[in-house]
Amino acid sequence: MHIVESNGARIPALGLGTWDIRGAQCVEIVAEGLRIGYRHVDTAASYENEREVGEGIRASGVAREDIFLTTKVWYDRIMAGELEASAEESVARLGVDHVDLLLVHWPNPAVPVKETMEAIARVKRAGLARNIGISNFTAALVEEAVAVSQEPIVTNQIEYHPYLDQAKIMDACRRHGISVTAYCPIARGKVVGDPVMEAIAERHGRTATQVALRWLVQQPGVIAIPRTSSKARLAENLDIDGFELSEAEMTEIAGLAHADGRLVRASWAPDWD
Repeated sequence: MHIVESNGARIPALGLGTWDIRGAQCVEIVAEGLRIGYRHVDTAASYENEREVGEGIRASGVAREDIFLTTKVWYDRIMAGELEASAEESVARLGVDHVDLLLVHWPNPAVPVKETMEAIARVKRAGLARNIGISNFTAALVEEAVAVSQEPIVTNQIEYHPYLDQAKIMDACRRHGISVTAYCPIARGKVVGDPVMEAIAERHGRTATQVALRWLVQQPGVIAIPRTSSKARLAENLDIDGFELSEAEMTEIAGLAHADGRLVRASWAPDWD
């Protein structure tokens, strides 16, 4: 799997998402994922599984320095003082001395972006995070964050899949050399059975899931973090290097986007682009 370079960070283009996977199952999935070749693991304080993710990393036998580890600070703790405390707690739960990437999980209109970005920069300078980034930031919020951040922003983690047009946010990120990390990359399984996705998959001898992931990581500066609780799916999701989509296929998949394609509709979300 290739590496995405973004404002000084080197991020594996395919990562292992761990949302909603907890307990012994989380330990097993993370350990197995790393054993078969994943080198990027994504978690968050709000997932309530950082301890298990850390256990999985240690159980895998893969050296910590070979793993790109991401976690996030929940939106109710992104004010000065609280953000730093949340980062310290995450690192302690993970059982590591630093994470490779710390993200602001969601913007919070009650907390100035400048205050948040100054706090997360302090975390980086303290050595708890090698890189910093944002998540669920709109194009306007990306511009604001870049303008006030004292450290390079390396990614904006957003919902992105064939059914959701994110061109405006992606353009804002690319202007500043910021990568885009796609969560819900297979649209919570909706790509399976889609006639367009299945027809392209059949041409390549692949699955619709693999085509969706390939479509994402074939775009410049895009990272995908599929989540699965199945060991069989772990291998399927990882196996996307042996084929390439044509320009026509890339365009055809992009054409699946529609106005109501968003799946994550949190009450605390910003006004989306």
